[in-house]
Amino acid sequence: MGRVANWTSNRRIALPLAGGAVVLGLGGGLYVTGLVAGGDIDQGTSVLGVDIGGMSREQAQRKLTHALGPAAAAPVAMKIGDRVEKADPAALGLSLDTTATVDHAVRTGYGPATVIGRLFASGDRAVEPVIRMNEQTARAAVDRIGAAAGQQARDGAITFEKGAAKAVAPQQGVTLVEGQALDTLRTAYLRPAAGPVVMPVERTQPRIGAEETGRAMRQFAQPAMSGPVNLTVAGQRLSIGPGVLGEHLKMRPDAQGRLVPALDSKGLLADPAVARPIGAVTSAPRDAVPRLDTDGRVVIGDPGREGRQVTEAALGKAVLPLLTRSGDARSGEVATVAVQPELSAEEARRLGIKEKVSSFTVEFPAAPYRTTNIGRAVQLINGSVVMPGEEWSFNRTVGERTPENGFVDGIMINDGQYVKSPGGGVSAVATTMYNAVFFAGVKPVEHGAHSFYIERYPEGREATVAWGTLDLRWVNDSGHPLYIQARSTDTSLTISLLGTKKYDEIRATKGPRTNVTPPAKRTGSGPTCEVQTPLEGFDVAVGRVFVQGGKEVRHEEFKTHYTPRDEVTCTPEASPTPGAPVAPGASPTPGASQAPGTQPAERTPEPRQTPETRPAAGIAQAAQAPRTP
Repeated sequence: MGRVANWTSNRRIALPLAGGAVVLGLGGGLYVTGLVAGGDIDQGTSVLGVDIGGMSREQAQRKLTHALGPAAAAPVAMKIGDRVEKADPAALGLSLDTTATVDHAVRTGYGPATVIGRLFASGDRAVEPVIRMNEQTARAAVDRIGAAAGQQARDGAITFEKGAAKAVAPQQGVTLVEGQALDTLRTAYLRPAAGPVVMPVERTQPRIGAEETGRAMRQFAQPAMSGPVNLTVAGQRLSIGPGVLGEHLKMRPDAQGRLVPALDSKGLLADPAVARPIGAVTSAPRDAVPRLDTDGRVVIGDPGREGRQVTEAALGKAVLPLLTRSGDARSGEVATVAVQPELSAEEARRLGIKEKVSSFTVEFPAAPYRTTNIGRAVQLINGSVVMPGEEWSFNRTVGERTPENGFVDGIMINDGQYVKSPGGGVSAVATTMYNAVFFAGVKPVEHGAHSFYIERYPEGREATVAWGTLDLRWVNDSGHPLYIQARSTDTSLTISLLGTKKYDEIRATKGPRTNVTPPAKRTGSGPTCEVQTPLEGFDVAVGRVFVQGGKEVRHEEFKTHYTPRDEVTCTPEASPTPGAPVAPGASPTPGASQAPGTQPAERTPEPRQTPETRPAAGIAQAAQAPRTP
């Protein structure tokens, strides 16, 4: 039984030996030596220079982790064009798989020929490390790095700053080739190198290179800034220095890729350093000024005159050739041209501006902000000519009521509280214009009344405006041009339309107040409380009657709804001291005299006026918004 057992236990050795009986016969000792010599990995095996020969799997894995781990975790430096970016291998999706690397390094067979062959093999065996890459992570990282490190191609350019020319160097465009970047990173990972990994890029050459930039600097830019140019305008000498010239001078590429000069003649002519001396020796045209004689007929009070001016084209034509010259050759003459007025006396007569078509006056309490804002609006409106079929717009003509446009803050009420509003007071101009249009018999297109009635304006015939939300617009359907004449004082405003009458007379009618709503009473306190006199709300209908040959030929009716103006009283502790002046824009308490410069409060308006016969006068509606009084 014992011998049988021994035979069974040795079958694993006997069977392979049977296949190599001849070899064992010749070198059985060598085979046994090969089997017992070394560990799982053959002598002379290394990974990236780390010797793991003769080691077991566990030993080799520990040694590789210790030797290569710091390098595997070190940031990877990448050169993209001229820039170097660094990123952790984990952020790039890269890692060293030591287990798989050792698997590749272990013995591959135990046959006699293989075992004995390794005993007599000479030389070292280098095993490639197994590098893992998470492609999703790697692509996302490459996208980010490419976007950060890439650069757009930049043409060479020339700028002018403070009277000096400066060259802007051209720059190559660099774009990371993301499709090749992953393979480059995988191959370069853990490989010793003298510097960063050079990433694959595409380069784009600038259209304007260094050679063209240098030529433009030598031939134009530097001579242009070498000194002033001297001009003669109407016999007077004008010097323009490099600092002023440079502010209006650029160099731009042409179709052939050459940098050529571009002078902003309009900007140069408007520059105060040029405009002032030119303005002193030239003259602007002056329009003819129609006026009314004692019979209400139009006569030309001022026939106007032609002007002599320097045009943008003439200035550019004179200056540009001088910029590449030197010394006395940087001098030239600028021609002036005659400029006719927009409205001459002859043109006024030809257009049929012969009589007063309509006129209306609004009076108001004096206040500094009203004087400024109404005066500025009048300045912008006066002298306008509206041709037949043309539309006139308050907002388009007057512009936004800003300090830059000559307006100051005025007083208005918004949601029951006094606030400052740019251009406060211009509703007086809108109301005056609306009534001049009303009595001229021309077609209103858009207007809106104040939300509650203001006593100094005619019921149902008043208007307000708000920049961006509510305009006053009308169309000249009289068949003849209309000349707008506007005049104002500290306490009154008159607008007249001069032209040729279409109707003999325009009459206004007004019905009784209906749907009368009493005002409420409110009490306030604190420093913001202001006394407000009460006024009922009501509806009113206003008619416009067109008379020709003594007969009514047309009739229009407009209805306006006014909300009540609530009575506001303030608690004693918040009441003003007896004898103290009333706040600007505030109404005095009932029975008190109104201080100069004050008026009933004008609240946030909303357009409420609609025509009864819309084809005769279509009134556009606008959304409610804060509006200036």
